[in-house]
Amino acid sequence: MLERFEEEQAQKILLLGDILYHGPRNDLPDEYAPKKVIEMLNPLAERIICVRGNCDAEVDQMVLKFPVLADYALLERDGLSIFATHGHLFGQKNPPLFVSNGILLCGHTHVPACCECQTEDGKSFWYLNTGSVSIPKENSCHSYIVLEDGLFKWKNVEDGKVYMEKSFVK
Repeated sequence: MLERFEEEQAQKILLLGDILYHGPRNDLPDEYAPKKVIEMLNPLAERIICVRGNCDAEVDQMVLKFPVLADYALLERDGLSIFATHGHLFGQKNPPLFVSNGILLCGHTHVPACCECQTEDGKSFWYLNTGSVSIPKENSCHSYIVLEDGLFKWKNVEDGKVYMEKSFVK
């Protein structure tokens, strides 16, 4: 993923949680090494925005040099209001109140998604899910999203190719 980050020449990397551990329900990848993940991410601390996943803990914050325990981040980018969160507290079926007319960006399910949804009071929002860099589910590829000029592109980590996109250019 970090090779793709550099290739994309991105300004920031947004991590949507479960940075060092992926919980007891998931089999870990064969070469998974949390200490190496720490070594790779800490030098990029100034370029990382991160939210807490359901498997992140205070002990993780002790070894990572960037904040990892916020439940969400509010971002304004390319004229878009983005509520970035892991997805275990807020998600497609339980969006935060102030996401209406914006984008709810999650990762918790490990399944890429892009769909327009409605809140209980009938306001619309877009639910986007990045999928997963390390443990994709439902036969999806290892993936990430790039946002540039209002266009979200879902890309395969293995080859960097776009396999889905959504434009919010008005």
